[in-house]
Amino acid sequence: MNQKFLDVMAHEGPVTIVTINAHPASVVNTWMSYVKVDQKNNALYIPAAGMHSIENDFKQDNTVLLTVGSKEVEGTEGPGAGFHITGKGSFLNDGPEYIEMKKKFPWIREVLKVNIDKIDQKI
Repeated sequence: MNQKFLDVMAHEGPVTIVTINAHPASVVNTWMSYVKVDQKNNALYIPAAGMHSIENDFKQDNTVLLTVGSKEVEGTEGPGAGFHITGKGSFLNDGPEYIEMKKKFPWIREVLKVNIDKIDQKI
């Protein structure tokens, strides 16, 4: 995780989460302020109230693509930076990360953990 990615994640904006197993692809959204960035373990933790389509897709392949961006961070061609994040996802319903997120977001049913494989800056 580089500093530009961390700067983008410090701003508010949408996070789009996509899996490719369904036809059409499953797509859900959340907010960047909900996402816990774990630099030490190269992972993201995302509260999940729904996300049933994503969870169902993981039964075949747990590859996930996320997109994030902020016009508040300088990008490659001027104002606005955006990233694609690829990784492997899993849903947690116990453990320290789940407990921490449940305290912060009492409406969740699980936590989507994304083990990051790659982060690409797109703009």
